[in-house]
Amino acid sequence: MSLNLDEHPHRRHNILTGEWVLVSPHRTKRPWQGKQEGTVSEERPKYDENCYLCPGNTRASGEVNPNYESTYSFTNDFSALLSDTPDDGYEDGLLRARNETGICKVVCFSPNHSLTLPLMKIEAIEKVIGLWQKEYTELGAMENINHVQIFENKGELMGCSNPHPHGQIWAQCSVPQEVEKKSRQQLHYWRKNGASLLQDYLIQEIHLNERIVAQNEDFLALVPFWAVWPYEVMIAPKKHYQNIEQLAKSERTGFAEIIKEVTIKYDNLFETPFPYSMGIHQAPTDGAGHEEWHFHMSFYPPLLRSATVRKFMVGYEMFANPQRDITVEQAAQTLRKLSNEHYSQKSD
Repeated sequence: MSLNLDEHPHRRHNILTGEWVLVSPHRTKRPWQGKQEGTVSEERPKYDENCYLCPGNTRASGEVNPNYESTYSFTNDFSALLSDTPDDGYEDGLLRARNETGICKVVCFSPNHSLTLPLMKIEAIEKVIGLWQKEYTELGAMENINHVQIFENKGELMGCSNPHPHGQIWAQCSVPQEVEKKSRQQLHYWRKNGASLLQDYLIQEIHLNERIVAQNEDFLALVPFWAVWPYEVMIAPKKHYQNIEQLAKSERTGFAEIIKEVTIKYDNLFETPFPYSMGIHQAPTDGAGHEEWHFHMSFYPPLLRSATVRKFMVGYEMFANPQRDITVEQAAQTLRKLSNEHYSQKSD
């Protein structure tokens, strides 16, 4: 009897990190009697006088936001990284610590308090991408900034402290562990094959057409073969680009279009504002060429069976390695079939 990926427990290899995920498709048949959470109404005004991120409002630090009309970024008032941390370390036997320096910024996607990415116009998302490009380039050019991490936490479920549409950028001296793992895997493949690991993977996925959620001329969105989260999605450029700054204006439009399409499908899945953590992984800014790197955006959403049932990383996932029940092929098929029109904007 041969292995059936739709029926039998198996492990899948993550080519970008070298790690594995356990898949148990037969468990989707089990009844669910676990935690369920009530849905939260997300109807919000276009302007909230109590919001720290709305135009013209005073933030907790006492700083006043300008009356911005598009995107807006500023240094986080409660940054996790500071630029003036003492250049020092600590060692005591097996105990080691090292200083870390950096800059944390907040990126407001829109002055409209009620919007999220799936509800924004393509032109507005393009401006967000343009600001990401600007921040990646300017922060990455600074001395002692060797990595720039762009990300968004959407929804209270993901620990988002403010519902205003925004993301963050953490730029730091060291290269984070997840990025180091991906750098090693991509560099090894580049040296062995003289080609981009992720680009070759995308070519194979296009040929198989089993896990693709959406695509356009410039970008591909798919549920990766090794996905951990139930409806995890990766967006990557079809061309081999090391970082977001390399995108031409027309490609920036394609990027905006596919971000909107994917996030609309997310909201339509359970007809709820879909929570997720999103991040862009791209070449470090340490001065090296990093020809091996192929930038990509990943969405890690926790919802599993409905708007009230989510995936928890507990037990085996904490002490062994990630595990999932629903196969990535099933997840991709579900997302692919969803409408590209947001459920809240459909006519009766």
